[in-house]
Amino acid sequence: MGVPKRLTEKQIKFANLLVSEEGRKTNTQCAVEAGYEENTAYVAASKLQNPLLYPLVAQYIGRLRAEKLQKYDINYEKHLAELGKIRDEARENKAWSAAGNMEIARGKAAGLQNNTNLHLHKDMDKMDESELDKMLEKALQNYKPIFDSKAEVVEAENDIEEIKE
Repeated sequence: MGVPKRLTEKQIKFANLLVSEEGRKTNTQCAVEAGYEENTAYVAASKLQNPLLYPLVAQYIGRLRAEKLQKYDINYEKHLAELGKIRDEARENKAWSAAGNMEIARGKAAGLQNNTNLHLHKDMDKMDESELDKMLEKALQNYKPIFDSKAEVVEAENDIEEIKE
């Protein structure tokens, strides 16, 4: 028999529903709405997404998802701009809390605010110098992956030595 050369109307409808209703409807619900029998919709939905059984349908679903991602593409600049628009709309509507929250979100996205609280100061005045040194070394080891390059790690280690002095 071989692989069909084109998609059927039901397959196209299923793929479109699957992608457009993702997260709102189950695969089975999409199959039923596309015209598949209710008692076999679960199996049909599963098979239609299998690239070995229905390669054209799987490719079409993949293409639709890629188009959707491109349409709703998010990058750093767009994200900050969208948060800014929401903040401005909130200001216009005198929704001060929402405007403030959007500005906080923009600050977090830009890396200006950090949710991580380090409580290294806790009881530090009661610690002796060797305990403080251990805490600093532990913090450096824990946050080493954050540094972009080995050079920055060396600089940070030098900074710690200066702090100790």
